[in-house]
Amino acid sequence: MLHTLSTSPWHTDVTALLRMVKEGDDLLLRSDGVVAAIEGSRFLDILRSAPISLFVLNEDVEARGLCGQISNSVVRVGYTDFVRLAVKHASQMAW
Repeated sequence: MLHTLSTSPWHTDVTALLRMVKEGDDLLLRSDGVVAAIEGSRFLDILRSAPISLFVLNEDVEARGLCGQISNSVVRVGYTDFVRLAVKHASQMAW
């Protein structure tokens, strides 16, 4: 399943998100959700402990001026990669 987080992790039930993810799922952080990928954030530590792959939409990182603050453990992707992730997964969950 592809999960997309587009709201700030401060306004998201991250505990519920973690209950929904399964091994092999992907999580794309977009819009205000990119804040969760900031190196050293408590949300990044929580998400890294899940059995999922983490991606961040680079255009949204740049739009928020966070280029130097995003963790290297999160894969930066563009819109073309976003489409590839959507095609890869038969179902999606937006947060």
